[in-house]
Amino acid sequence: MHYTVLGAGAMGLRYGVLLQEHAGATVDFVDTWQPQVDTCRAQGGVYVSRDGQNKHLVPINIFTPEEYTGTPDAYIIFCKQMGLAEMLERSAHFFKPNQYAITCMNGMGHIEKINQYFPAEHVLGGTALVATVLNGAGDVDFIGQPGAGTMNICPETEKPDAMTPKFLADLTAAHLNPNLTDNFLGTLMAKVTFNSVVNTLCTMYQIRMGEFIAAPTAEKLSKQLIEEAYSACEAAGIQLLNSREEEWESIVHVSAVANPLHFPSMYQDFSKNRPTEVDYINGFIYDLGHKHGYEAKTHDFLRNLVHLAEFSKTFDVAAFTDEVHARAAK
Repeated sequence: MHYTVLGAGAMGLRYGVLLQEHAGATVDFVDTWQPQVDTCRAQGGVYVSRDGQNKHLVPINIFTPEEYTGTPDAYIIFCKQMGLAEMLERSAHFFKPNQYAITCMNGMGHIEKINQYFPAEHVLGGTALVATVLNGAGDVDFIGQPGAGTMNICPETEKPDAMTPKFLADLTAAHLNPNLTDNFLGTLMAKVTFNSVVNTLCTMYQIRMGEFIAAPTAEKLSKQLIEEAYSACEAAGIQLLNSREEEWESIVHVSAVANPLHFPSMYQDFSKNRPTEVDYINGFIYDLGHKHGYEAKTHDFLRNLVHLAEFSKTFDVAAFTDEVHARAAK
């Protein structure tokens, strides 16, 4: 099988490299971040570590969207929500009617954008409970032992076709541990709920997942956010994969056992002064509930707190101080 990864960031590199190395797939990478393309080309591939150890160079083929002319069977899409529309628009010239799109992006809002280029019959959406860190251009760290992490995947139509088992076979060979589900929105929203707790709270307090789950208040905070997320989904007629208690148990396991030393992706963006995806996670939950008469107020509160934290990092304190002093001198 031939795959093209749209978005050669942390997760895109992990999926593509593992498919290339373990499933024997042909994999190309397309990215809009020019330093990533230039660095990987200059060094002959991407440096891959596992939990910060055994750093080695893996050869990859990487292109900008304008350069790419390949014809894969499927695209694996791992963009940030804010950059997806640009990626799809710049890549549209090489999309073909028979191709598929597979995505396990964080947050919500991406499926509608992907459907502008790929019909529902050719879209598989899912969630990845896998931790990966992009240290910088051309340098990625796979967190966890080989085979660590799982993913849920579901055709948008909720009806597998002849290509579905082929994709699952490759993802299994790549040690990504796919689980085929039959509930598309419930699959996606289960991960959004998980991220609305762990990603957002770890970012707010700049702590690792293990630090968060060790806090005495972790259970109360988590269950409050889970309750609101599930109530918003129920108001919208969405049945999640797990029960509320199972969602809490997943948060405990991933945070305490699977990835206790990991900083979530939202924190990684925040720490590097990049916009976070909070509007597509907590914000989406609030907006979904509000549309159907339910107010997930804690999610809205956290969304605004994250934006306040983002603003505080860009605020020009020196200029503000000078302005205050100038006003006082008048």
